[in-house]
Amino acid sequence: MRADEYRRVMDEMVIFAIRLQEQAGLDVISDGEWRRIHYLDEFLNRVGGHEPIRPFEHQGELKYTTVVTRRMQGGDPLFVEDATFLVKHTDRCTKFALPSPFLIAIRKWHVDFSTDAYPTIEHYMEHLTDLLAAEAAVLAQTGVDIIQLDDPALTYLCDRRLTGVGQTHDDRLKREWDIERQVPEAIEAVNRIVADLPVEVQLHCCHSVYKRQSDVVGDYKPILPYLKEARIDRVNLEFAYQGTGEANDLELLPDHLGVGMGVVDVRGEHLQPVEEMERLAAAGAAILDPSRIALNPDCGFAPDYGEPPSIDEAYEKLCRLSQAATRLRERYA
Repeated sequence: MRADEYRRVMDEMVIFAIRLQEQAGLDVISDGEWRRIHYLDEFLNRVGGHEPIRPFEHQGELKYTTVVTRRMQGGDPLFVEDATFLVKHTDRCTKFALPSPFLIAIRKWHVDFSTDAYPTIEHYMEHLTDLLAAEAAVLAQTGVDIIQLDDPALTYLCDRRLTGVGQTHDDRLKREWDIERQVPEAIEAVNRIVADLPVEVQLHCCHSVYKRQSDVVGDYKPILPYLKEARIDRVNLEFAYQGTGEANDLELLPDHLGVGMGVVDVRGEHLQPVEEMERLAAAGAAILDPSRIALNPDCGFAPDYGEPPSIDEAYEKLCRLSQAATRLRERYA
């Protein structure tokens, strides 16, 4: 397909994704990230310096993951056109997401492949933070309302089996874990990226999604107290899927933060009743003032990126999410 034809078709598909979310009743709209091959790898492809050469095993499958092997390149903004297109095609609140430096560093730096480019993981994370800070600054000028940093790697530190005895089905996670050192480093990087941004800033901490399963388990109690230092407005967490957040985690939520409660299970094939979503959210509202709570899916659906959920499944779940939100607004008005 010619480049101009591809762009035309992709524009149509992104508008379709926007209209789908609007029709489902969502208040906050994204572009569906349909221009990205992957929420993390798209950024790495655009800055360069990475190759899929590290073998690893994930849930019993032998794969090759991308690692950094050469210095990344800064330069022109990476996602400004995508964000501008989103803002132009909806009148609702808009959100645009970027991967966090800590997530990328944990997954993409390895001592066997990366030291010629970056002697340590800290050197790599420092450069990532500089590049992402520059990107966030220009994205904030496009008119988007919310910039979100995605960081499931923070949630890895909630898995006591992983951090305690190294139990995992993902070879990439077999490493030294030190919550007292790593979480402050991750938050410092986030703060550098979002400092003085004139938009709302959110942090998304999921348990990773692969083939309707999560990569790690555990509630959020280990990491929530550290967010006291985070210069963000809201943290988006998972509560619908088994082995993720518990409502009483919110007792540890720092006072300056709102929370996005994931009440939609994106992994399970079943369609939750609206009442189940309401119950999850109401459990949070029994702990926090309801004005601090927003509702969202646990994570992204990623239809057609090798993930089982279909667009129809995602749409129906989002419709039920909107219905639950409407009922809860009436209850707590």
